[in-house]
Amino acid sequence: MSAKKTAFYGMFLALALVAGYIEQLIPVNLGVPGVKLGLANIVTMLLLYIAGVPAAGLISALRILLSGFLFGSGFAMVYSAAGAAMSMLVMALLKKTKKFSSVGVSVAGGIFHNVGQIIVAMLVLETKALAYYLPILILSGLAAGILIGILSGILTKRLNPIIKQHFL
Repeated sequence: MSAKKTAFYGMFLALALVAGYIEQLIPVNLGVPGVKLGLANIVTMLLLYIAGVPAAGLISALRILLSGFLFGSGFAMVYSAAGAAMSMLVMALLKKTKKFSSVGVSVAGGIFHNVGQIIVAMLVLETKALAYYLPILILSGLAAGILIGILSGILTKRLNPIIKQHFL
């Protein structure tokens, strides 16, 4: 890997970690545990559209691992990894069809992130009762997905030429 690519990945990993940390400082209380804005997903979306699925997946996985060790727990890493894996799979498939805007891809990612986490929570806690949280989590994924999709779309248009010229 070239020095430029290493710097690129390091910069985006640092941005994702900082965004995730800042998100922990913002109180979001909708009565359902785990509802977040998903600020680090701006970085994931940027990478998805600028550098591709492998880069987005790599940085997402590294962010989850490092965030878990720095700020969270083993359980937090498992839930985040499940949500991120399901989200990345859906976003990669939708992006590949070229039928969805970045907002549509982001909304699907936000929703399926929550679905992945609920599935893991139901398996770990051995209860289907957690499925009752899905409607609220789907709505929060929709709202966060719209916000993240709009912001990442704007940033992708502005940063893509600069990144391609200097890093990729």
